[in-house]
Amino acid sequence: MPSPNKGLILIVEDDKNIAALVEKYILREGFDAIIANNGRKGLDLAKSKKPDLIILDIMLPELDGWGVCNELRKDFDIPVLMLTAREEEVDRILGFSLGADDYVVKPFSPRELVERVKAILRRTQSVHKTEKQIIKIGDVSLDPEKYAVTLNDQPVSLTPSEYSLLFALMTSPGRVFTRDELLNHLYKHGEVVVDRVVDVHIGKIRQKLEVNPAEPHYIRTMRGIGYCFADT
Repeated sequence: MPSPNKGLILIVEDDKNIAALVEKYILREGFDAIIANNGRKGLDLAKSKKPDLIILDIMLPELDGWGVCNELRKDFDIPVLMLTAREEEVDRILGFSLGADDYVVKPFSPRELVERVKAILRRTQSVHKTEKQIIKIGDVSLDPEKYAVTLNDQPVSLTPSEYSLLFALMTSPGRVFTRDELLNHLYKHGEVVVDRVVDVHIGKIRQKLEVNPAEPHYIRTMRGIGYCFADT
């Protein structure tokens, strides 16, 4: 009997065989699991059950994975791992731009999939456990204990990956982080990702924090090196 203590995983997959296989390995690791066989049901379950992580296929009936992720990110920061047969880089970039935290291409190893799930949850949980005071720079405040970001005292909704990057930048204002260093904050166990994933996440954060994302005040690009958060 699996323990519920490790968390609840929502599997949104219309292929019954793949869904059953993923569920089997998820349960074996001590997670609970629920399955949705179309995008609309998956979105409804995500909102009602609030799982700890969603494994989301892209090619789904009723509402595809892009639509599910886009709708989900309007109100929730639940981690999302996209599962798809499409391996073109443009599809991966689109997934990350919509707020996905990782991307696994079919055919896949169920064991690797589970390790990716566990890695995402470790990143999320480590941020939640951080015990530091509120960080305030300009009009941006970050409260690690509440996992909350505000701009001009108004809440800002960030995905787990966006939050992890912002946390790294704001805890060391003025320090220039290379893209590799920022990738290490997101993927600490050697997961393979596309090179532009940091740029995509930074772009999304800027859209949420900057008055003019094209001329950012807070998150500055150090050409040829990486990014830093303004220290004034």
